[in-house]
Amino acid sequence: MKNEPLVSIIMNCYNGEKYLRDAINSVISQKYNNWELIFWDNLSTDKSSEIFNSYKDNRLKYYCAQSHSNILYKAKNYALEKTNGDFIAFLDVDDWWLPNKLERQIPLFKDSEVGLVYGNVWLFFEKENKKKIYRKKKLPKGKIVNDLLYDYSIGSPTYVVRKKFLNDPKFNFNNNFHIIGDFDLNVRLAYKYKVDCIQDPVAYARIHGKNESLLKKDLEIKEL
Repeated sequence: MKNEPLVSIIMNCYNGEKYLRDAINSVISQKYNNWELIFWDNLSTDKSSEIFNSYKDNRLKYYCAQSHSNILYKAKNYALEKTNGDFIAFLDVDDWWLPNKLERQIPLFKDSEVGLVYGNVWLFFEKENKKKIYRKKKLPKGKIVNDLLYDYSIGSPTYVVRKKFLNDPKFNFNNNFHIIGDFDLNVRLAYKYKVDCIQDPVAYARIHGKNESLLKKDLEIKEL
């Protein structure tokens, strides 16, 4: 663990009690041990804070917003300010990771030119209790900004970013975006830095019918 760089994991939450334990447990189950979980509670009115604070692990750090933000990526920027790690990962409360995710991804940052590492992802359809792989064809890596603009392939629960590349304000999340903040940030990073990836799934993305990206397609189009 002494030789492992610290990974800060950002988990934004607003009324996420239904799936929260699955997400937290998937972080605690990581074979890679040197991480901190920055939990940003966007003034939840359910039992999210109670569930999170029931865990007795000093790597889990709870923060509560002073006021509720209707813009997801504005809240993520607040959470970013609390991170201490060399690398930043993101996990929504309704998704979860495979146990070897960080163990497989962090070594790829040994290449100092790599700014972002991602992986494939399982799409889990809750109603049907079925899963399918997100991408069957080979994922691009290297200088891939054109690939991403043509066919965006980075699943949101899979990517990790080198923290020092986020220190430049140009590489924070855009506070105006609620849906496409990951896309926007990752395209900007890929324009400047190399990208690497794990070809097989490292996480599950849960499709449950109330996903913001599904409910707000018009907003997504507007933001794009």
